[in-house]
Amino acid sequence: MTNDEPMTFDDLLARPQFSLSQAEKEAALTPVLNELTAHHRARCPEYARLLDVIYPGGGVARSIAEAPYVPVGLFKTNRLQSVPDEEVFKTMTSSGTTGQQVSQIAIDRETARRQTTALSRIMMHVLGPDRLPMVMIESGTLIKDRLRFNARAAGVLGMANFGRQHFYALLDAAPAQAASHVADDMKLDVEGLRGFLQKFGGKPFLIFGFTFMVWQYLFQQIDGRGFDLSNGILIHSGGWKKLQEISIGNAEFRRRFAESCGLTRIYNFYGMVEQVGSVYLEGEDGYLYPPNFADVIIRDPLTFAEQPAGKPGLIQVVSALPLSYPGHSILTEDLGVIEGIDDSTCGRQGKYFSVIGRVPKAELRGCSDVHATEVSRNIASAERESVPV
Repeated sequence: MTNDEPMTFDDLLARPQFSLSQAEKEAALTPVLNELTAHHRARCPEYARLLDVIYPGGGVARSIAEAPYVPVGLFKTNRLQSVPDEEVFKTMTSSGTTGQQVSQIAIDRETARRQTTALSRIMMHVLGPDRLPMVMIESGTLIKDRLRFNARAAGVLGMANFGRQHFYALLDAAPAQAASHVADDMKLDVEGLRGFLQKFGGKPFLIFGFTFMVWQYLFQQIDGRGFDLSNGILIHSGGWKKLQEISIGNAEFRRRFAESCGLTRIYNFYGMVEQVGSVYLEGEDGYLYPPNFADVIIRDPLTFAEQPAGKPGLIQVVSALPLSYPGHSILTEDLGVIEGIDDSTCGRQGKYFSVIGRVPKAELRGCSDVHATEVSRNIASAERESVPV
């Protein structure tokens, strides 16, 4: 590639992630997004009609922020795909509590390859090139039950690729609990975890789980019991809503783990099934960073104009990744704020941002928040049914 040639998706992957300044990213990503808009317009009739209505006479985007976007809720009400049915490799669904509509995302083999490669390049930034022994804060039965193969299961399988000697640390509910409809309640295999740490805890190892589950099923079970996780690297995601209700934010989450068991290498990430592979990984400063092939725009909730740094609004995510469905530019139902641009204290380039909540009355989406809500509902249901009459 010469200096005059535009970057391709593979070029953006080949560069060390988080290495592009915002100006470099604008120059590299804008033409890629224009190509994807044209690609999906030509292959997805529903998307083409939508663009004709929302962006009549719309021309070529001159910046990332000008790339046409679709609301994330559209994937719940419409099956949008840019490949024929016979090329669909798998269909991903978002997490949702009982009765909620879920997004259905059609993935072909090339998009699946891109997702896997992209996630690998991002995670290599904090994990290095070697696969580490891995603790999964999850039950092994989740990925065996294809009826439950949703965003949560996809997240577990995707992250499992970065580890070896996998230890699934959660045990499913006992039969008596399951009979009381608390089927999603689980408990930590304490002795199994002790055995894993005796074998692998002396060197770096990886821990993965969804945020609420990491707190409820790992931290609360080992706090004060002498566990040493100082060589661990924790990757977690899935939403803070349920933890914030008990006054546990990111800083407190980190502090408690560090004090209780010496775990300090903790990385949250923001992502969604509608753009699987394009995850926004937390830096050492506690902020979230887009990889080279993706970016975020913050929009005014009323006017949808782009917000400047420091001013909160709706999060729009863009990605050079999706080929099989028009998910390259999505307006989410999450609220966030750009914290800075090209001035990170941890050496990463481009924008960095924080997620500050959900749009009021928006459906619950985070994998861990959904799990927490289901557990609460099941417990409440069991309590109601056990009341004598």
